[in-house]
Amino acid sequence: MNKIILTLSLLIASYVCTAQQSFYDLKSTTIDGKEFNFSELKGKKVLIVNTASKCGYTPQYEDLEKLYKTYQNKNFIIIGFPANDFMKQEPGSNADIKDFCSKNYGVTFLMMEKISVKGDDMHPVYKWLTNKTLNNKLDSSVKWNFQKYMVDETGALIDVATPNEKPLGGKIEEWINKP
Repeated sequence: MNKIILTLSLLIASYVCTAQQSFYDLKSTTIDGKEFNFSELKGKKVLIVNTASKCGYTPQYEDLEKLYKTYQNKNFIIIGFPANDFMKQEPGSNADIKDFCSKNYGVTFLMMEKISVKGDDMHPVYKWLTNKTLNNKLDSSVKWNFQKYMVDETGALIDVATPNEKPLGGKIEEWINKP
């Protein structure tokens, strides 16, 4: 009898933990240190990108900004998450990163504080993005800087674009323009 009760308790606890984890339950901190609730993103298509200032893909900031400027009035937002997980290509502080993005690429899309996108200290947003049990779509791993995750207006993970897939002229723009 005790084994049955224990098993049922574990199943219920597992269900509750999984069921309550939606995209809109997530939170992060902006690069300026303000709490940001993902519930504010309801009704928007969201592109989440892990970024780095000293990477071969860093020039993608320019195309990401163009993409954002083109579609920001069509319920679309980009969120950049600086991360130093790949060959230490994002060594700066949040202030350094913000300054770099502004001066070099005129970034106006939402930037979060520097986080980890892999390993034991992976940020909860990336746990959700990479774990099918949480996102109900797919398991993935962040391969490198500038990997892009697409989340639709209902908070559902739709797809992932590899770091070498350009923000403009490919599947990301097709997804944005899809009704």
